[in-house]
Amino acid sequence: MLPGRQYLFRQMLKGNGDAKIEVSINTLKYRIRPDSLQHVAARKLYSGDLGYCNISLDKPVVFLPYGQDRTAGSFTLFEGGGDEPVAIGIIRHELRRATNIKWQRLQVGKVERARSKGQKPCVLWFTGLSGSGKSTVAALVDKKLHAMGRHSYMLDGDNVRHGLCRDLGFTIEDRIENMRRMAETARLLVEAGLIVLVSLISPFRSERRVVRERFEPAEFMEIFVDTPLEVCEARDVKGLYRRCGGGNLRILRVLIHPMSHQQMQKSFWMVKIQHLSIWPIS
Repeated sequence: MLPGRQYLFRQMLKGNGDAKIEVSINTLKYRIRPDSLQHVAARKLYSGDLGYCNISLDKPVVFLPYGQDRTAGSFTLFEGGGDEPVAIGIIRHELRRATNIKWQRLQVGKVERARSKGQKPCVLWFTGLSGSGKSTVAALVDKKLHAMGRHSYMLDGDNVRHGLCRDLGFTIEDRIENMRRMAETARLLVEAGLIVLVSLISPFRSERRVVRERFEPAEFMEIFVDTPLEVCEARDVKGLYRRCGGGNLRILRVLIHPMSHQQMQKSFWMVKIQHLSIWPIS
């Protein structure tokens, strides 16, 4: 289990049916050793681990501390659309957060901003292997949109790491948080009426699903830049494949982009690239 990753929360309540909502792990406080109950620092939990963490839900739920009611104070977390249980948990108490934070409704909304620009705001999310050409393709599309008089903006995975995400590394946890920040930034730009182009490796299917759900159905288009691995290795623009040479290339393939054609849904767009040429836009 990873902080920042989205799961499904299911709680069995007495006489109240089956409550099922989205949940994310905000903070993993520590792992608990079952033999001594010692608290051990941890960044993730594996199968069989016991841990203490803060979680946040997308909807309020009725609950009681586990010590008062074992049914209302327990829950199960699922992956894969709710079919794969990954953890069971008990609730000690609610997080003590401010209750006076409200969403500020603006006087000018997305519809008005889009109408003033004469366009339909959306996100074009380019994903693919390192060296696949996704940033190059996204930049060409952005340039073409600008030439057509459209209002667009490109968020590049490397560029945001110089500022917004400069505190993040490349662990699985940091990649998940990087995607979350990119998605929320893109969402704000869509609210401003812009066409947003995002170029990001985006290796995790569950996080891509969460990103998609942050937008209205017609606002999000995922584009898989399908470049053969050998072409990406030959380009190796960042030296990643060279540094993971020898027997470690398999690790790189799994960690960077565990994505297969079987995982791509029908709603995805796919751009097949063998040789990419850059042409001038008049």
